[in-house]
Amino acid sequence: MNFPFFVARRYLFSKKSHSTINIISAISAGGIAVATMALVCVLSVFNGFRDLIGGLYSAFDPQLEVAPVKGKYADAADPLLQSVREVDGVAAVSECFEENALILYKGNPVVVNVKGVDENFARVTGVDSIIYDQANAHVKMPALSAAGVHYAIPGYGLAARMGIAFGGVQLCAPRRGERINMANPLESFNVDDIFSSDVYFQVNQKRYDESYLMTSIDFARTLFEQPNRLTSLELKLDDGADVDAVKARVEAAVGPGYAVRDRMEQHADTFKVMAIEKLMAYFFLTFIVLIACFNLIGSVSMLIIDKRDNVDTLRSLGMDDRAISRIFLIESRLISFLGAVLGIVLGLVLCYLQQTFGFLQLGSPEGGNFIINAYPVSIRWMDILLVFVTVIVVGFATVWYPVRYLCRRML
Repeated sequence: MNFPFFVARRYLFSKKSHSTINIISAISAGGIAVATMALVCVLSVFNGFRDLIGGLYSAFDPQLEVAPVKGKYADAADPLLQSVREVDGVAAVSECFEENALILYKGNPVVVNVKGVDENFARVTGVDSIIYDQANAHVKMPALSAAGVHYAIPGYGLAARMGIAFGGVQLCAPRRGERINMANPLESFNVDDIFSSDVYFQVNQKRYDESYLMTSIDFARTLFEQPNRLTSLELKLDDGADVDAVKARVEAAVGPGYAVRDRMEQHADTFKVMAIEKLMAYFFLTFIVLIACFNLIGSVSMLIIDKRDNVDTLRSLGMDDRAISRIFLIESRLISFLGAVLGIVLGLVLCYLQQTFGFLQLGSPEGGNFIINAYPVSIRWMDILLVFVTVIVVGFATVWYPVRYLCRRML
């Protein structure tokens, strides 16, 4: 065994002549442990919110989306898009047409995002899980057209503004290639009637609930004068399929003219903001770890003073000053290591308790206006490894120069 390590271990775990040094060492390790525990818990909560938001989007968004790189529309009959249906790992395909329109409802114009979908949309997404009737009961997605009549499913916020059973409304969209006639603006718009299906969907995301209106893709194409066109091809993958592998195969099939996006890339701005917030939290808590590590300097300096007589004995045995300073460096690193391990264990225990019992509530225990009642937690082992490496590196770097300086001055 390395002799400086052996001596440092004995100094750390054996009884010291002054109980004050024991207390200071315990405080140093405890401070590092608390900061480490905070890092584990905070990063896990950020992961929990990220998974929660991703789960909300998964009910409305596909696993993969294929959209043109240039322009907004693509030909539905494009052989490249047709070839996607044959890609290994693709279970179902849905054609979608999405564009902005204006609703004329009781004289109040409302800008909405019209999303025309085909009959496969419910298979490709989990939309059946977010559709409710007027009694707020779950229902399956109804037919969006029948006998030449087209129906719409609004988002919850849009339905509340217009009334759940809003009956028939008129949708207006600018005519293709025409300029607005200021003398008679309505001549420059296509106007078509659409009727309520007496249900609504609720994603619990304002972007969808406040402005989206689902209808049949045939109605959307007719309203916007884009026959046989689409804005995206939405894909559902086989159960257990590797998303990245299937995405690579789809990209190879459609070529550079189309972008293939997974759920994170479909909402890149949202997840980027969450990643930045998590990174900022990591940096702030790392700074707290750095401050906690400064307690090590006081602990080791007290130990150096206490062990002056022992140092003279070690010199008599032939140890040089470099080896002696290594003893105290190793001891400070052992304290950092113990604090990191203890903090990670405590953080994992707290995360498990929060996952199981939800002690930290977002609102009142009786429930409130939140999607969930307790803070979500999701443990990522790469984050745990990052926390461990961070604490060890910060702890080792913090004490390296002070301990060597103190050894030169005091011994």
